[in-house]
Amino acid sequence: MQGVAPLEDRFDDVRRIAVLRGGGIGDLLFAMPALTALEAAYPDAEIVLLGTPLHARLLSGRPGPVDRVEVLPHAPGIRDAAGTMGEDEEAFLERMRGLRFDLAVQLHGGGRNSNPFVLALGARHTVGSATEDAPPLERTLPYAYYQHEVVRGLELAGLAGAPPVELEPTFAVLPGERARAAELLPTGEQPLVVVHPGATDPRRRWPSDRFAHVVRGLLDDGARVAIVGDESDRAIEADIVQQSGAAGRGILRLAGRLQLGETAAVLERADLVVADDSGPRHLAQAVGAPTVGVFWFGNVVNAAPFGRGRHRVHLSFTTHCPVCAVDITQVGWTAERCEHDVSFVADVEADAVLADARLLMATTSRRPGTPAARGPRIRRAG
Repeated sequence: MQGVAPLEDRFDDVRRIAVLRGGGIGDLLFAMPALTALEAAYPDAEIVLLGTPLHARLLSGRPGPVDRVEVLPHAPGIRDAAGTMGEDEEAFLERMRGLRFDLAVQLHGGGRNSNPFVLALGARHTVGSATEDAPPLERTLPYAYYQHEVVRGLELAGLAGAPPVELEPTFAVLPGERARAAELLPTGEQPLVVVHPGATDPRRRWPSDRFAHVVRGLLDDGARVAIVGDESDRAIEADIVQQSGAAGRGILRLAGRLQLGETAAVLERADLVVADDSGPRHLAQAVGAPTVGVFWFGNVVNAAPFGRGRHRVHLSFTTHCPVCAVDITQVGWTAERCEHDVSFVADVEADAVLADARLLMATTSRRPGTPAARGPRIRRAG
């Protein structure tokens, strides 16, 4: 595959690669194509992800380009986790220097904090991005906030001479996770819709009454519905069930009941996933499920699926905070975030999301022989 930018030469004699990438599940998935590119370019090298406890749990024993995960210490801009125990930063860096990395790749933002951290690893070669106030690495690209995270990662892998192998992130579901999903999900011919109504950032959350409208419509069409999420999503789940009138209609409430790998297995079995711009939506895409996602338009640049045949994106064009009217398009390392955690996607219409959900249900069934949900025929211009 042609690179997204001119490729630099590969480095010689690379046996161990460190890749810095913190954050959540979405951040990890966006880095996967870059990690796969590095694996293909340096097939004899061990790839060590410097990541989070979540990354370590999720990738343990799972096929993929990462050989092992080293859990990052708590450090400003690297891993912010106040009040939790972890390895001392200097002790971690000293231990990493003992591993004698040949190459360190910075996939962790603009570099104000992450570039000094990567340089302190003592690797023979370093590549990554840098803002104007960040120290440069051996090979550096300017950091621009509005760039798709997958493309950013591939461009940075290209600095190390690694051309793309894949564009879409992929995620392998383990047999035990599939078995757990099979235990939880009822059998039947009706199509299965999985809903994820949560998001770590409350500004990305679509109001629960809009999700309830979609759930009610899909239940009326004959679909089965399961709601997934973590423990913090249980109140939203209950609100959706109450507002949709789904109680007693066979809706499956799974929020707080699944490990993340088991969530991936449930998503893999779905005929459709309806979700906010969130880690589980990105995970659904990575396991092959069709999705309808609700996004703030700025996040579409950084995180939306590339294709529209199996993935539909509904955009909010909110440009100013609904409370204080501050310009919310000025984001990134130079911008101050206002204090209001109100939804920036509340203007997305529930009927439009339901219409796209019905269209995908009619055209992209996940399982051979699964009947499409009943619903109105939707005609498109052209």
